[in-house]
Amino acid sequence: MATTTRTDQPVLFAGLTAIDLTMLLVVVIWGANFSIVKSSLTEIPPLAFATLRFATASVILLVFMLWREGKRALPDRRTLWKLTWVGIIGNTIYQALFTYSLTLTTAANGSLIIATTPALVALAAALLRIERIRQVMAIGITLAIGGVALVVAERGLALGGRGLLGDLLMLGAAICWTIYTLGVRTLGQGLSSLAITTWTMITGVPGMVLVSLPDWSTVAWSEVSLQAWLGLAYATILALVLAYVLWNNSVRIAGSARTAIYGCAIPLVATMIAWPLIGEQPTWVQGIGGLLIISGVLLTRRP
Repeated sequence: MATTTRTDQPVLFAGLTAIDLTMLLVVVIWGANFSIVKSSLTEIPPLAFATLRFATASVILLVFMLWREGKRALPDRRTLWKLTWVGIIGNTIYQALFTYSLTLTTAANGSLIIATTPALVALAAALLRIERIRQVMAIGITLAIGGVALVVAERGLALGGRGLLGDLLMLGAAICWTIYTLGVRTLGQGLSSLAITTWTMITGVPGMVLVSLPDWSTVAWSEVSLQAWLGLAYATILALVLAYVLWNNSVRIAGSARTAIYGCAIPLVATMIAWPLIGEQPTWVQGIGGLLIISGVLLTRRP
């Protein structure tokens, strides 16, 4: 007789359930995405890349959402307005900062800084009195912020002004995602997580098109290599569409807290992949900073 976890999911391999295995796949996909995007940005300008990526993913997710949920996925006018401003912050501004920052900083630094988002969400929720901050949570936030400061100071200064600017832009992206996460909480229970993801992506695309207009005329698109196009396809189909669907499914079945824990492994995967793929050799300071960040995030997720 098959054993089961507390979420009643059958154990398939080495004590892991189907949800565990799919989330490990998501971790690998998102970990590799930093290096793959960074490599493609050597040929495709960052804002144009982000616009192509999200416009394509929006269409795919819209078709999938309507097929799966039908009219239940259609928001009312008031909710659509909220989805619009949340989408502008969480996709237009976030993606502009995220993508452009990867042209300046390392894939490892980017993944480490983004990994602090759960700690930033906990801090913002406490400051806004949405949640009460507990002692263990305060320690976790302090560790995570200290880890970011260490990473930015070591790699940012070592890479010069461009590297430091890239780290700060990625920190700005993490702050945007924090606002997005808190904004999603105001949407109530009327829409599924898939519908919220899809509509905020769609509402974020028009702004991305506008800010990316200067990029389109700077590239000889016929000369973009197959490798860069494959990188765009990976970042769109796997890192956005497939990974988002799997993440939403895990949240639905296993819960948000258990799902979020997997995010702590993304910086490790990103750093290990960046080394052979694009030649970014990790440093001891990055390792210490990463340990502080991951420990801090795990503490903020403790019940």
